[in-house]
Amino acid sequence: EVQLVESGGGLVQAGGSLTLSCAASGFTFDHHAMSWFRQAPGKEREGVSCISRTAGTTYYADSVKGRFTISINNAENTVYLRMNSLRPEDTAVYYCAADGDEVCSFAPDYWGQGTQVTVSS
Repeated sequence: EVQLVESGGGLVQAGGSLTLSCAASGFTFDHHAMSWFRQAPGKEREGVSCISRTAGTTYYADSVKGRFTISINNAENTVYLRMNSLRPEDTAVYYCAADGDEVCSFAPDYWGQGTQVTVSS
């Protein structure tokens, strides 16, 4: 059974940091680019970051570039999203996802259930 289980969400003050984790199982982890999406109330889901399996290339939405860092621990089948300098507009449900390709495409085959991140001002 494919599972993507997010953890690490919560409430943080503006300017603070938070690290999200996504534990993956039930599929060939290293054959899928891993990505993070987020969805705020009233907004469409957007791709936040992705890490390619081919060359380890990372991608970030302009809104988070320089503040967020995506990383992978292959031994633990876990992908992380380190979020620094958080802003209230970062408030959203964050979703872990596995792309259908080894190269980032933001077209996931698998989704986690999401974890809430709330940034207070």
